[in-house]
Amino acid sequence: MSGSISAADPSFWKHEWPKTDFSKASVSFSEIFSGGPPKDGIPAIDNPQFVAVADLEDIKGTEPVIGLVVNGQARAYPLRVLMWHEIVNDEIGGVPVSVTFCPLCNASIVFDRRYEHPEKGKMVLDFGTTGKLRNSDLVMYDRQTESWWQQFTGEAIVGELLGASLKMIPVRIESFQKFKERMPKGQVLIPNDNGVRDYGLNPYVGYDSLQTPFLYRGEMPSKVAPLSRVVASEGKAWSLDFLRAKKRIETKGGLILTWEKGQNSALDSRIIGEGVDIGNITVTRMKDGKEEDVLYTVDFAFAHFAFHPDVEIITK
Repeated sequence: MSGSISAADPSFWKHEWPKTDFSKASVSFSEIFSGGPPKDGIPAIDNPQFVAVADLEDIKGTEPVIGLVVNGQARAYPLRVLMWHEIVNDEIGGVPVSVTFCPLCNASIVFDRRYEHPEKGKMVLDFGTTGKLRNSDLVMYDRQTESWWQQFTGEAIVGELLGASLKMIPVRIESFQKFKERMPKGQVLIPNDNGVRDYGLNPYVGYDSLQTPFLYRGEMPSKVAPLSRVVASEGKAWSLDFLRAKKRIETKGGLILTWEKGQNSALDSRIIGEGVDIGNITVTRMKDGKEEDVLYTVDFAFAHFAFHPDVEIITK
């Protein structure tokens, strides 16, 4: 995690990105840095493979997964796999989705990849990695137009689809055991080739204990440590330490936030299954007498502040 920031150079980028319309951009190119790998140097998974939860044995119960349920179909995407691929293009419950994870921001977000183009009509986009970062966050691209998208917000920031926005789908960022208990007939993503990468290992050892984030030059939040975690939902944000101390928070708007021990950080120890316990977080709302999942994220505080500087982080 060392190295210098490479200056933005759109004239050079055009050699690698001849299809991208760099005349259309909503951000300054000076905010976009090379993360090191080239285009698709971190390869997205396009033909994901799964096994039944009951059949997976080489993962510890406390390891983190992104738990996704769409139209009754349930799948878990372990961060031990996403750490090395960052994007999974999938279809679940009849809905095409992109499951994404940016390690540097600790951002786990799932998008509906259907898009209504004003001229071309209905499109199903699939995504890859640009090798670029903005605010230390993954910049994705769609393979249909090669527009660039900010993973943290789901918005197109460069190219033909500038200003377009992807719909985010509610998920639970939970331990494998939690997913297994609530979805015993669910499926779990496995590597297409288990020997190619060090699945189960964390290449960013000790990252969430650092004083400053990697490849980030923006302002820092004032109330919390930059690499502490923040739980955000519906325009509000709480420090994870505050939620952990309270165990349960109910808002006037009807949100119910809970914390329970038993999930490893993916960005602490060399072996993910030995990472510090950051706990399981849920965000729900009562609807028709039942708790319904609400869209939420658990991100590093610096990233939350970079993209949502006007949202107060509640600490007490």
